[in-house]
Amino acid sequence: MKISCGTDIIEIERIKNSIGKYEEKFKTNIYTEAEVKYCESHKDQKFQHYAVRFAAKEAIFKAISRRISENYSWTDFEVINNKEGKPEVVLKEEIPEIESIDISLSHCKEYATAMVVVLFKE
Repeated sequence: MKISCGTDIIEIERIKNSIGKYEEKFKTNIYTEAEVKYCESHKDQKFQHYAVRFAAKEAIFKAISRRISENYSWTDFEVINNKEGKPEVVLKEEIPEIESIDISLSHCKEYATAMVVVLFKE
């Protein structure tokens, strides 16, 4: 079994500025409908949720970039919360080599960070 990881950290203000400047274009290029709905539901902290999902997608790309084609886009990965509130990664298209993906997200007032661990089948 092969293990790969990816991590990313981003300033929340940077995502807030990008959304303010490009609004719907930025959102539709980066986030799925479900992600936008989730982030918008957190009124006062929505930019923290957008930022942590951006960091998550960067971390996912870092962890699996050698196994995907150039045609993958930001919206081919979705970060959702399961019934217990734990974040999970949903891939639009299955990547047969992947056995499992685990993700951890965190944010504070200024920064958002994500860590991804991927187990690949031999």
